[in-house]
Amino acid sequence: MTTLTDVIVPLEQEGTAAVVRSWFVEVGDTVQEGDPLVELETDKVVVEVPAPTDGVVTEKLLESSQDAQPGALLARLDTAASGAPAQASEATPSVAAAPVEALDKMAGTERRFSPAVRRILMEAGLQDADNIPGSGRNGRVTKADALAFVQAAKAQTPAPRAITAAQPAPQTSTAPAVSNNMGPSEMIPHSTMRRAIADHMSHSVTTAPHVTAVFEADFSAIIQHRKKHKADFAAKGLNLTFTAYFIAAAVEAMKVSPLVNSRWHDDAVEVFGDVNIGVGTALGDDGLIVPVVHQAQNMSLQGIAARLQDMTLRARDRALTPQDTKNGTFTISNHGVSGSLVASPIIINQPQSAILGIGKLEKRVCVVEANGADSIQIRPKSYVSLTIDHRVIDGHQTNLWLTRFVDVLENWPAD
Repeated sequence: MTTLTDVIVPLEQEGTAAVVRSWFVEVGDTVQEGDPLVELETDKVVVEVPAPTDGVVTEKLLESSQDAQPGALLARLDTAASGAPAQASEATPSVAAAPVEALDKMAGTERRFSPAVRRILMEAGLQDADNIPGSGRNGRVTKADALAFVQAAKAQTPAPRAITAAQPAPQTSTAPAVSNNMGPSEMIPHSTMRRAIADHMSHSVTTAPHVTAVFEADFSAIIQHRKKHKADFAAKGLNLTFTAYFIAAAVEAMKVSPLVNSRWHDDAVEVFGDVNIGVGTALGDDGLIVPVVHQAQNMSLQGIAARLQDMTLRARDRALTPQDTKNGTFTISNHGVSGSLVASPIIINQPQSAILGIGKLEKRVCVVEANGADSIQIRPKSYVSLTIDHRVIDGHQTNLWLTRFVDVLENWPAD
């Protein structure tokens, strides 16, 4: 007797749209409840859809790169057949399927790899995947783990012969396209995340009138505090970053200018009680993601640092959940880590009303007044900017917010 269970796209998803990124299973595979079946990608997160029950995959309704609307049918499982081994397909397996099956056998039935990891291992021709340590959630092998393992293998042995990849990377056009004597070029297809980010940014700049104010902040006080307490945080397994201070200072600044923590509606401005601060996290060439520190107003510096560390690691590991990126009320873009002094305007993360930019930290010569006398000193400083939706916030509230933000950083208690 056949008993079918539907696997559907989650009804709640974070992002503008979702597409099927890749499947972990094929028709005929036996799965257990909780096993990852398929990856869905939006502009904000990559989400694994798990098996809702034990069973055998009887049908896949959506293929890679197809749109996945909330509630859409992804696959069907035969739960009555879950106690029996999956029946082998009578069809001749494709060339691309063979390496996937080989890797699954190498890694054992309890260890599944993402397509990116499979591609890295198979292109390197590795024959022993069980020895790869996993740093991801539940010991999952991440892309970084696979790359490190491959590099270590290359250092010990001659480069292995590459084999066919099960999930090939998006192909770029190698044929030169000459136009108006501009020389050769290539067409690189947009990823789903890049297209979604582009749509989101275009929507923001056409929706909200952007205005940016720039202040300068002296980081001497937080540098001293960080030096004094960094070891204590490390003993607890925490990395105390400057971003933790930025979030704490932003919370204090919201108290003097609450409109910065708000959202525009056609008939009203919604001012939020919770300060949910998103932090832009770069994902290399793939774009960026904005995980959120929820209810930051209730957190100590240690609590903020712990939350930041957890979500940053999971963001780069592609292990964030939709909840991790939902309900942000304000965003911080630390663009200075890549070298820029000022970025303007930093595009507001709609439907929020403002975004904070942190420029590169560098030593600058400045005039400091002490006891009525001026002196020239060298101080660690950074430009900080607040880009606002001018429908919601005026220059007065903007400068009030930045004044308080800078004051908190520059007068951080030593203890």
